[in-house]
Amino acid sequence: MKPLVITCFATANPLGLGCEATSLALHGRHGGLRHNDLESAAELDTWIGRVEGVESEPVTARLSEFDCRNNRLAQLGLRQDEFEQAVARARRQYGAHRIAVLIGTSTSGIRECERAYCERDARSGALPHWFDERRTLNLYSVADFVQRYLELHGVAVAISTACSSSAKVFASAERLIEAGFVDAAVVGGVDSLCLTTLYGFASLELLSREPCRPCDAHRDGISIGEAAGFALIERAEGAEDGVTLAGYGESSDAYHMSSPHPDGEGAYRAMQDALDRAGIVAADVGYVNMHGTGTPANDRIEDEALHRIFGRSVPCSSTKGWTGHTLGAAGILEAIIAGQCLKQGYVPGSLNIREVDPAFKSRIALEPEARDLRYVLSNSFGFGGNNCCLLFGKVA
Repeated sequence: MKPLVITCFATANPLGLGCEATSLALHGRHGGLRHNDLESAAELDTWIGRVEGVESEPVTARLSEFDCRNNRLAQLGLRQDEFEQAVARARRQYGAHRIAVLIGTSTSGIRECERAYCERDARSGALPHWFDERRTLNLYSVADFVQRYLELHGVAVAISTACSSSAKVFASAERLIEAGFVDAAVVGGVDSLCLTTLYGFASLELLSREPCRPCDAHRDGISIGEAAGFALIERAEGAEDGVTLAGYGESSDAYHMSSPHPDGEGAYRAMQDALDRAGIVAADVGYVNMHGTGTPANDRIEDEALHRIFGRSVPCSSTKGWTGHTLGAAGILEAIIAGQCLKQGYVPGSLNIREVDPAFKSRIALEPEARDLRYVLSNSFGFGGNNCCLLFGKVA
């Protein structure tokens, strides 16, 4: 594929607001997880990655009917890193109808729906008048909100494939641009904390009672986080600096609703397809940001797939020890981290690991290291075996 250039990133996540705050936390090894303090879910003994300020920042008045935690978080992310200005420049260059909006989410406005059910009429069971399913709970809500907020009028799509949602938006954007439907795309992902997610993972016995420890010998589950992240993607012609989307790979295990293929076949295929699409070999990759959730099965299977391709030659780590698993926003958040690593020549290592699983075959990076990076791979694997791997590079 022809590389596409990413001209701007923006994020709001548990490490802070903006790309600089995120990088500073990674460099300083300051995690963003805290003991669960989310409203009525506080009795759950687990750790979460909560974004400060979401509760006190209603959406802009002109879009007040979209007000919910998820869209508030989206707005907070859009206001970082001069992203609005970058989109305004692209809007003038290409026209508002020639910029796509593709947003990944798995929660959308579920928290608002939970509130509505708690306040339904005792006699009739009717939901309160203020609940607007179309503009809050609906999966398309966040894509609609982002498009309206940025004053764009082109293709708008919400993608919901569990934890690969906001990785797959990059692949969809590349296809739209290559087909000539649009000249640029705003891609991203937003997922916010809610009771459904926390209690759902608790019922699956997948929540850790301490900050998650991906790749640790005694890892025992995930920490749930929330995040918003966005990227502006354009054609690479004339670009002299920056990060490129060099390749991507998508696959489906078709094995089990909540467990990956035991041999990591889907993960392997997604990674290999990303390399093949970019026309590079494994030795060209300088760092892999793992999906690395902290559950025993997922980390083991990803290690198997990584070793088949890279052996022990490439440092690999998961940044979910800093942010928690941000579910539908994990792909974009880790794409942003991959971009920062490329720009700064930096491998963040791992957080919270006490002992690397002795059965692992890949090279798990424990400590941060300076490294000249040409390509960084970022993995996102979702329930149902829905896998996506993104390959980022430097502008040549």
